[in-house]
Amino acid sequence: MTTNSNPPASAPQSTAKDSAAKAAAVVALGWLHTAKFLTTAPQLHFLPALDVPEIAFVGRSNAGKSTCINTLTQQKQLAFASKRPGRTQHINLFALGKQGVTDAILTDLPGYGYAAVPKSDKIRWQQVMANYLVTRENLKAIVLMCDPRHGLTELDEILLDIVRPRVEEGLKFLVVLTKADKLTRVEQNKALSIMKLQAGGGEVRLFSAPKRQGIDEVATLLWQWAHPEPTTPKSV
Repeated sequence: MTTNSNPPASAPQSTAKDSAAKAAAVVALGWLHTAKFLTTAPQLHFLPALDVPEIAFVGRSNAGKSTCINTLTQQKQLAFASKRPGRTQHINLFALGKQGVTDAILTDLPGYGYAAVPKSDKIRWQQVMANYLVTRENLKAIVLMCDPRHGLTELDEILLDIVRPRVEEGLKFLVVLTKADKLTRVEQNKALSIMKLQAGGGEVRLFSAPKRQGIDEVATLLWQWAHPEPTTPKSV
């Protein structure tokens, strides 16, 4: 009796796909590592007019936004994580691009929803954030940080309502479920399934800085959104 020693047809394809994904992540992470501080502004009208793609990071205070940005850019203190959450109330822009040429911007929007912030400051900042998300012309993508142990808060849902018209028009949207290492595998899968239903067509990824989970996937997605043609990173 003869046996078929050939490996399953899908094995080489799977290996090639994994290799391509890893190569894409290397390029994407190398690009993100170029991030450098550009400017900070307390109000929208202080921001410079830019014509390169802008990717905004938003999220509730303590959702892990600064950690996510610093992990993706491989810089420990690029995004400022205040010891008093909710006190950093400025829009911070970081320029991305190799060889001194800026080809995209990361925008770090202050965390919202922290109870200790005065109500007047909360209202003011919510207005600033809404204006930014609705009117910023070169905004190409929004990354929403969410702690999956708590799910979407009322303020998160308000933000989703604000950006929904732009998402329907083509604005890219990603929900990053931070601190995924705090959950079991079963809890991770459950949180992922629930958020996919709530994200309104947006992408959803699990993320853990300590466990290095989701870093490659998120980095590659951001690279692709900032460089829509070609859609897959190529080595230079």
